[in-house]
Amino acid sequence: MDGDLSKRLLIVDEKLSLDIKANLLFNHQVENWQLAKNGYSSLKSVKIKIFEFDDFTIEAHYNPGRIISSSAKVDDKSIKERPCFLCVNNLPSDQKAVSIDDDYILLVNPYPIFDKHFTIPTLRHIPQTIYSNFKRMLIISEMLGKTFSVFYNGPKCGASAPDHLHFQAGNFGFMKIDTEFYSILNKYGEIINDANDVTTTAVTNHLRNFISIESNETEQLVNEFIRVYKVLSENSNEEPLLNIICTYNEFWKVIIFPRTIHRPTYFYEEGEKKILISPAAVDLGGVLIFPREEDFNKINEDLVIDIFSQVTTDNETMNFYVKKLKY
Repeated sequence: MDGDLSKRLLIVDEKLSLDIKANLLFNHQVENWQLAKNGYSSLKSVKIKIFEFDDFTIEAHYNPGRIISSSAKVDDKSIKERPCFLCVNNLPSDQKAVSIDDDYILLVNPYPIFDKHFTIPTLRHIPQTIYSNFKRMLIISEMLGKTFSVFYNGPKCGASAPDHLHFQAGNFGFMKIDTEFYSILNKYGEIINDANDVTTTAVTNHLRNFISIESNETEQLVNEFIRVYKVLSENSNEEPLLNIICTYNEFWKVIIFPRTIHRPTYFYEEGEKKILISPAAVDLGGVLIFPREEDFNKINEDLVIDIFSQVTTDNETMNFYVKKLKY
């Protein structure tokens, strides 16, 4: 084991389940790491707006602690010029970790969205990519269990560290889609595959079109994900723009949001027209994060609709994917 890592690991009973270890790590960090303590204390002052649609809810949160992530420069030049903040050697001195396996660690995120917010980086400094790492995401989701949602932001879809493979996790139920999933499927979903212990559904004519996969069989689920991935990538060598939310409660529910662009036009405007919003998995899960109060004050239902319409896949494209994915 790397010397720096062994000093950083929180001493816990290895026989404990990962969800219990996560809670122990969280309690330790908010008690002993001032940055984390401040971050989670700041959640008490988060302001919330609620937008009720026919069959689902979108929340807008004013969370100034997320300014670093929302405004992160993720161009190649900026990435090369800064040290990787997910590499073990570059972590803050007070940050502790829990080992997940020989390749991943669990960290408390000191700039939280969730009441308990974790970052799950690999120990290797390798690019953010899901194709060959999706199975590990499933395994980690199962290990954390039903009280956590695990999510993945693509390198051009909200990942503030596109140079270092990582997942994130937060309390199940915080993202509105955690609990609204089946009501959305019932109204907007079309089953496109229901065989080999896998059910794949396409959601269209919705504010956030997506593809979901449900299964309790790991290998079949991985194979189905790869099939979806290849359709979304259209034979491109680059990862398709996407965000993924994964939950496990006796079986996996995987929600894949195909994307069109990284950030809406509002992000690049100047002056009064600017809205600092960089949608990622949590936003697509139904909680839009605004780190600036002036942007939070502007947000209304029309802007919510326009932001999602810019960054998510339209009905025509989704129908194309459906035709490709149907057996």
